[in-house]
Amino acid sequence: MEELKPNLTLVTGATGFVGSAVARILLAEGCRLRVLTRPNSDRSNLQGLDVEYAHGDLTDAASLDAAAQGCDALFHVAADYRIWVPDPEAMHRANVEGTRNLMEAAQRSGVRRIVYTSSVATLGLDKNGSADEATPSSMATMVGTYKKSKYMAEAEVRKLIESRQLPCVIVNPSTPIGPRDIKPTPTGRLIVEAASGKIPAYVDTGLNVVHVDDVAMGHWLAFRRGKAGERYILGGDNMHLSEILAVVAEKTGRKPPKIKLPVNAIWPIAVAAEAAGYVTRREPFVTMDALRMARKKMFFTSAKAERELGYRHRPAPQAIADAVAWFKQQGYC
Repeated sequence: MEELKPNLTLVTGATGFVGSAVARILLAEGCRLRVLTRPNSDRSNLQGLDVEYAHGDLTDAASLDAAAQGCDALFHVAADYRIWVPDPEAMHRANVEGTRNLMEAAQRSGVRRIVYTSSVATLGLDKNGSADEATPSSMATMVGTYKKSKYMAEAEVRKLIESRQLPCVIVNPSTPIGPRDIKPTPTGRLIVEAASGKIPAYVDTGLNVVHVDDVAMGHWLAFRRGKAGERYILGGDNMHLSEILAVVAEKTGRKPPKIKLPVNAIWPIAVAAEAAGYVTRREPFVTMDALRMARKKMFFTSAKAERELGYRHRPAPQAIADAVAWFKQQGYC
C-alpha cells in the first residue's frame, strides 16, 4: 500500500481535536479533502485550510451517502468522546450506529481504503503495564458509556471487515494531548485544571500520553502501510498521573500537588458532581466512571505500529508542554 494516494478523501471529525490534526497531515501529504460537518459545527480548527465541506450527520444515512460519493478514501475520526453523558443512547447512536452507517455508505460509494479511529478504551489491560493489540478484553470489562460504545463500534467494523471485506485498517490512539483541543477533551480538561492550580491532590493511576500530531501521522502511516483488518495502537509514553501533573506544574511555574488520595476518598465528590450534572446538563469534572477507570493504570505499547508502520512519537513531556502552551495562548487557563 506504499504508493496508494487517494484522489478525494472524506474525513469525519475534522472540526475536532484529533480529526483536525489528521486533516492537516493529509493536506500536507497532498490529499484533497472533503470533511463531514454539521451545519452548526464550530469550524475554527479548520480555519485557513483548503477543504470541501459536506453537511451531514452520522445518524443520517442519506447525508453519508452524499458525502462519500466520489471519494476513494475515508478517515472516520469522529466520535462522541465524553466520560459522562446524561443520555447514553445519544452516544450509542453516534458512536455505534453512526459508525455502521458510515462504513456501509463508504462501501456503497466504492471507497477503496478506510482508516477507522477506535481507541485503546476497547483493549484489555495488562497487569505488567504493557498491554497491546492482543491483550484480551470483553464487553464485561468496559467501564462506562464511552468505552462500551467504542467497543461496540469497533465490533461493528470488524463484522463488516469479515462479512463484506470492508477495506479498513483500525487504529487505537491512547491519550492524545496538544493544540486545538477546543472542547476540551477530558484529558485536556485535566491539563487546564492543573495549569490553573485547581488540582490539589491526585490518585495513583496512569495514562499513555501522546502528542496529537503524532497520532495524526500514525493515521496516515496506517493508511499507507497498515493491513486491512489489523489494529494498531498509536501511543506515546506511559506516565503516572503524578508525573503528568509535575510536568504541567513545571511548565506553568506552579508547585505540583503532593497529596495522594485513595480513589474511595473522592467517591462522594463524584456522586455529588454527577447529581449536579444531571441538573445543569454539564459534564462534571469528577465522575464515578472516571474513578472506576482510575483503579487501573492504562498503560500500552505501540511496538506493533512502530514495527509495521514505521510509527514514531515524541517524548510525552513535549506533548504536555505543547498542550499547556496552546491552552494558555487561547485563554483557557
